[in-house]
Amino acid sequence: MRVGFVQFDPKFGEIDLNIRKAMALAESGEADLMVLPEFFNTGYLLASKEEAFDLSEEIPRGKTTIALCDLAARKKMHIVAGLIERAGDLLFNAAVLVGPNGYIATYRKMHLFNEEKFWFSSGDLGFDVHDIGDCRVGIMICFDWFFPESMRILALKGAEVICHSANLVLPYCQDAMKVRCLENRVYAVTANRTGEERRDGKCFRYTGKSQITGPNADILYRASDVVDEVGSVEIEPRQARSKKINVNNDLFADRRIEYYGELLK
Repeated sequence: MRVGFVQFDPKFGEIDLNIRKAMALAESGEADLMVLPEFFNTGYLLASKEEAFDLSEEIPRGKTTIALCDLAARKKMHIVAGLIERAGDLLFNAAVLVGPNGYIATYRKMHLFNEEKFWFSSGDLGFDVHDIGDCRVGIMICFDWFFPESMRILALKGAEVICHSANLVLPYCQDAMKVRCLENRVYAVTANRTGEERRDGKCFRYTGKSQITGPNADILYRASDVVDEVGSVEIEPRQARSKKINVNNDLFADRRIEYYGELLK
């Protein structure tokens, strides 16, 4: 199967413009599974919870999810994309998974970064894995990468490809994803954004370098750090199904879970 990402510079608050640009970029690429950045439709640098609420949408009835479903149907692909979800009075940093037959699932970011804690509720849906036919996918959002438990749980549940929507500002993630994929023997598609946002004396510079990483810590594709880009590669999901390191070692079977209880303290 072919997996890919869309990388671009969303304009803050211009939802319709950002959707059109992301859809055009995704339309130009060929992939069975395409990943878009975190908050691809709104931009990231929020000033207040009220502003976040104004930019939020219900899932799956909001215009963004509907547009993604339309594109997935036309291209006969699956798409993961990040947006602000409104659920009653609560807001979540969320990602949707859609496919040729419509909306499939929502993931809510488990590990909130910096001021996100002021605007959003922590994710409450756990780490689910979804069978999309060609492979089984799990979803993470941006800062979730910093916590090895995120990918480990998804891998233990059978995920072969981790869809990672991101707005990265720290310099470590792209290299760290090699370790995350190696220690779980899975693929990952990190869809990052580019550009810079300045508001109220704050400045966020996004690192770009969207990346597709293989189960042997191999970088299969890495984008530039500054330009719009659609990248994709062919992968073999079956390579992520075997956790054998050699004839005597199995990554998951060799775990000593009876001694891991301290991780929960």
